[in-house]
Amino acid sequence: MTTTEQLSAFDLDPTVAAPVVDVSRFGFEGPLDEAAAEYARDARFFEYTKAANPLATGTISAVPATRFGAELYADGPTRRVPLDIAAQLGIDSGPATSPGLLASFLRIRAGESYDTAPNATSELYYVLRGRGYSRLGDRAVRWEKGDFLTLPAGTVASHRAESDAALYWVTDEPLLRHLGATATRPRFRPTKFGREAATAELRRIAEQPGANEKNRVSVLLANAEEEQTLTITHVLWAMLGLLPAAQVQRPHRHQSVALDLILDCQPGCYTVLGDRLDERGEIVNPRRVDWEPGGAFITPPGMWHSHVNESGADAHLVPVQDAGLQTYLRALDIRFTDRR
Repeated sequence: MTTTEQLSAFDLDPTVAAPVVDVSRFGFEGPLDEAAAEYARDARFFEYTKAANPLATGTISAVPATRFGAELYADGPTRRVPLDIAAQLGIDSGPATSPGLLASFLRIRAGESYDTAPNATSELYYVLRGRGYSRLGDRAVRWEKGDFLTLPAGTVASHRAESDAALYWVTDEPLLRHLGATATRPRFRPTKFGREAATAELRRIAEQPGANEKNRVSVLLANAEEEQTLTITHVLWAMLGLLPAAQVQRPHRHQSVALDLILDCQPGCYTVLGDRLDERGEIVNPRRVDWEPGGAFITPPGMWHSHVNESGADAHLVPVQDAGLQTYLRALDIRFTDRR
């Protein structure tokens, strides 16, 4: 049998022994079977139903609904406080608030600075209190309470507080670590969304006839570069939202993880979450997460949830999600109940 015939037989029938090839002319030394064993060392095989849905079988952990209080950054030295649940997610490469995102509180004392240079494609800052500026190379951008700021890949920044300041900071560092990638190419320009412009747009939306009958009274923040996804960056999605007094939002769900920041609220504001709906479109066996001004919580992907305001005052929130990426992948799958 010729070498060509041997190769053809091996391709068609794996029980036919592979031909012995003289590799000396290729510069190899030593038997090839040692290399073959090395390459095969990490190979695994599973019957389809045993591995098709690792989340259902518990192989990979679900994202837990988790609260983080405002006391984490209320006082103390200038520092970063990561909202870290990496251990619960089975992530050992660094801190994470979701599989793809890391949220943190930055506390910066008046007259002090905090420097950032994350390996991330997207950074989003929301100023919880105080005022100051961020120096980006030879340029600087000022900020104050209520402003949003987004920074692209490769940004080295120094954030200086002129009065005692706290910022909510979200990046996609965990996603880059998972991919084993380094973000080097900026996909958008540094962009500031000023408080006055954002709140004026939210006020205009809220004053339109029938606004409170909609599922959300909110303004989505978008970057001119994201013409397809209409999101604040190509990975991140952000919203400035109003939950009017006495409103119960109808349940909805999406495959993006929501990192919800509560700006202000009175007692009686909360979110209910659950895995399924009943025939009336109500969440079955809901879990309640009470809101706290300045606090944050995680809304897991795929979980039905509804925001409720039983207080006598309006409340405001800023959800940040990885919905820019999910929308681009055509996998967001946002759904609403038919209940009114």
